[in-house]
Amino acid sequence: MDKKTNEELQALIDKATAGDKKALETLFTSVQDIVFNLSLRMLGTFADAEDATQDILLKMITHLSSFKGDSSLTTWVFSIAVNHLKNYKKHMFAHYPLSFEYYGNDIENGKIQDIPDLTQSVEKDILAEELKMSCTNVMLQCLDTESRCIFILGTMFKVDSRIAGDLLEMTPETYRQRLSRIRKKMADFLGQYCGEYGCGKCRCKDRVNYAIQNHRLNPLQLDYTAASEIPIKTILDVKSAMEDIDDLSQDFSFCKPYRSPERTKHLIQEFLDSTQFSIIQNS
Repeated sequence: MDKKTNEELQALIDKATAGDKKALETLFTSVQDIVFNLSLRMLGTFADAEDATQDILLKMITHLSSFKGDSSLTTWVFSIAVNHLKNYKKHMFAHYPLSFEYYGNDIENGKIQDIPDLTQSVEKDILAEELKMSCTNVMLQCLDTESRCIFILGTMFKVDSRIAGDLLEMTPETYRQRLSRIRKKMADFLGQYCGEYGCGKCRCKDRVNYAIQNHRLNPLQLDYTAASEIPIKTILDVKSAMEDIDDLSQDFSFCKPYRSPERTKHLIQEFLDSTQFSIIQNS
């Protein structure tokens, strides 16, 4: 969304709460990429992120009248999204939790040799890139939910520690200390095992067929390489950027933001045109 004054934003919100679909669509458009990227990193897969994004945007509708402008709209949406995602149990990794020990053991001992070509004529370089983006995102699932949220807010969105502390109900000092420890833990794991971002022996191109065989990669559904990347600055809309706490930024260059899928936009439009929206609007 173009930068708006507080008065313009409040006027837009007033129209949206009064049932103006165009105003509500404008608000949705302004935050859906932020919500989708937070959901993607928290939950690990595109499908789960899409579902959660729709849930969060629905919550945004039902709570919109409570927005009083005490914080930025982005911060307010973050608070809704964070609370929803911290308690979200419908995603795949809620049922199949990961750990760094499991991930490291699979890298060290996974039998990647003597697997037939399973690429289905898709270029191996493309599949390797898809695996790299998927693997590093899934790696976040090795963190507990709150640690994952701290890492994503501080590393991807660069949220100021005062705002992040409020969102997670901890002091700014506690947030900074935990973020620093989590970032070091992630960097150490990448450095030990990953050949793409560290000095490890794991190379995505060597593991493509192994990943396909283990249903971690589908040559016919390439979510990351098919998604449109967006400039990181387009999602850094909180009041001020996170203060520098370490020199690890380059280690986490895999935290790329993506445009929310077209399917999400279509579902939002369908919802705005639906009877369900009319019921919520009049409740």
